[in-house]
Amino acid sequence: MALIIPSNYKQRLLPETTEVAIKMVKDRFQDCLAHALDLRRVTAPLFVLAGTGINDDLNGVEQPVGFDIACMGNRHAEVVHSLAKWKRMKLAAYGIAPGYGLYTDMNAIRTSEELDNLHSLYVDQWDWEKVITPQQRTIELLKLTVRRIYDAILKTERLVYEQFPHITPRLPRDIHFVHSQELLDQYPGLTAREREAQAARQWGAVFVMGIGAPLSDGQPHDGRAPDYDDWSSPNEEGFTGLNGDIIVWDDILQVPCELSSMGIRVDPEALMRQLTMRGCTQRAALPFHRALLAGELPPSIGGGIGQSRLCMFLLQKAHIGEVQASIWPAEQAELCRQAGIMLM
Repeated sequence: MALIIPSNYKQRLLPETTEVAIKMVKDRFQDCLAHALDLRRVTAPLFVLAGTGINDDLNGVEQPVGFDIACMGNRHAEVVHSLAKWKRMKLAAYGIAPGYGLYTDMNAIRTSEELDNLHSLYVDQWDWEKVITPQQRTIELLKLTVRRIYDAILKTERLVYEQFPHITPRLPRDIHFVHSQELLDQYPGLTAREREAQAARQWGAVFVMGIGAPLSDGQPHDGRAPDYDDWSSPNEEGFTGLNGDIIVWDDILQVPCELSSMGIRVDPEALMRQLTMRGCTQRAALPFHRALLAGELPPSIGGGIGQSRLCMFLLQKAHIGEVQASIWPAEQAELCRQAGIMLM
């Protein structure tokens, strides 16, 4: 997505008021999320040791920022891409019971991002993970969890309106569920992002399910690592995959905006199936994967929710740089300045 300059863009909030509003949104939403999913806050790492299998591999091509640790014999550490696997290990370490979980502030640096209105080098999100029983690895639980997260978003949007009445709510009351294969069947001539745009524009808020497994055209809707979300198991509705993305329609930019990626996590069977599908069965020897295959990690559901993305959407900003401090190309920053888009 190239930089978008909306015509006649006007800031709803001055920069100094925006700072107050950002804190309000973050405080409110994480409280609502914790209450909705029975989560407690924990402290998370900024970096992990390389070669442990703990870091998120994203699409398998992004290179993590790394450094050598002098006092540990120059062992290499990596800034996390996300905490998808670390959280599951923490559930086991804390002995958290089914029905309860944890959340944390995750900060990452992704140097491969194409910088635009929605993408930054700096990634901040609420990473959360919750213990479930093996019997709960179902599409029904996935949908219930999505609805609870969406309700927390709605409550936060309402608070923004109460504090700043000129920022009127935009989200629909309910979120719509659709499988990525259904979107492909409906719009066979469009790209995956174009299909998401059609769905988000039509419903306002949509959960696109089944992200990672090949669809009928042989291509996945989007990339997913093989060792956290279960994207290959058939579910009760006959589709493949127990994961998905929460996507809303941004009418300022006229594009779909992904707020969250989440899913029921792999069990040992799904892990080996997906490692085989991706041709990386050697990962089974890494510490995280060995623990999962040995039954030492609990069944879980989890995901990440973009903090700056949520603030940007709820405060009706045109650029993620209006709600977070990062680095932007000089030309992009100047175009934004000329359009009244004030980057931090």
